[in-house]
Amino acid sequence: MASIFSRIVSGEIPCYKIAETENYLAFLDVRPQVKGHTLCIPKRETDYIFDIEDEEYAGLMLFAKIVARALQATVPCKRIGVAVIGLEVPHAHIHLMPMNQMSDLGFGKTPLDMGAEEMQALAAAIAANVSAGE
Repeated sequence: MASIFSRIVSGEIPCYKIAETENYLAFLDVRPQVKGHTLCIPKRETDYIFDIEDEEYAGLMLFAKIVARALQATVPCKRIGVAVIGLEVPHAHIHLMPMNQMSDLGFGKTPLDMGAEEMQALAAAIAANVSAGE
């Protein structure tokens, strides 16, 4: 059975898209821990990030770097934190999270309550900065 992320890639489930290439997709997490919490995924479904072929892994990291720069240009923060957990969805992914303190990178908090309009506006703003930085 396809993961929820593969269903997003196929268009079966909508997302707040930030950036997309032939092989990768970035979108806002619908249960954000912080404003701007973004997921970067390879379109090809692989459960464990360290099972990805080297070239695809390197491409994913470079893609995440581009998205992180746009995210930092959009959401005021000291850094963009990076996390790879890999237990919640069986599809390799990278979390990018704007942070001003260490606790901003935590996953035990109640997700932010952001409305659809706010999420769409934020995704569009980050996407505009991805395009500007390319």
